[in-house]
Amino acid sequence: MVSPLAVARYFIFRAYEDGRESLMTNMKVQKLLYYTQSLHLALFDEPLFDDEIQAWRYGPVCPPVYYSYREYESRQLPKTTRNELIHFPEETQDLLEEILSFFGEHHAYYLSEMTHLEFPWQKARDGLQADEISKKPILHSDMKMLGQEKLDEMERSHPVYQKVVPLLLKDAFLENTPKSYIKQGEVHDWLNALLA
Repeated sequence: MVSPLAVARYFIFRAYEDGRESLMTNMKVQKLLYYTQSLHLALFDEPLFDDEIQAWRYGPVCPPVYYSYREYESRQLPKTTRNELIHFPEETQDLLEEILSFFGEHHAYYLSEMTHLEFPWQKARDGLQADEISKKPILHSDMKMLGQEKLDEMERSHPVYQKVVPLLLKDAFLENTPKSYIKQGEVHDWLNALLA
């Protein structure tokens, strides 16, 4: 397990490296943490960090990280120094980079609206008014299911997938072509093998 604040610092550090620091606000960090936890649950069947994520009005929030950056409100977060970073295992580092690649270009408000359309946040806020304050936790089981959906979405949006899958489908319908079918659940491993 790692600290969610360590993950947040990594995202902030990378935003400055990529020249996207002006988009890195407390709200955006919260949504990146939510998707990180969801994808980690889907990939490894365990949370990346222990702290709960709650269904606040403007989307999922990890309270300890929120309160660490509360003073900045919707302003750009201060630069994280390399000395403040911890070393993550390679699989965690890879996941954080995938999160930044897939979600990092979006504005905090876009990510917030996206979380409002997804079932984990909606389920945790069931019965609450839109502006009602809540500290209800979003269940890990729900985040895991969302993470599985997002992994599928990420896989399908990958340029290699978009180019190769139509060729495979075309090939499957040709009569004189040797068939080397990919079984269900193997597409992700197959794409990784292509990219390696």
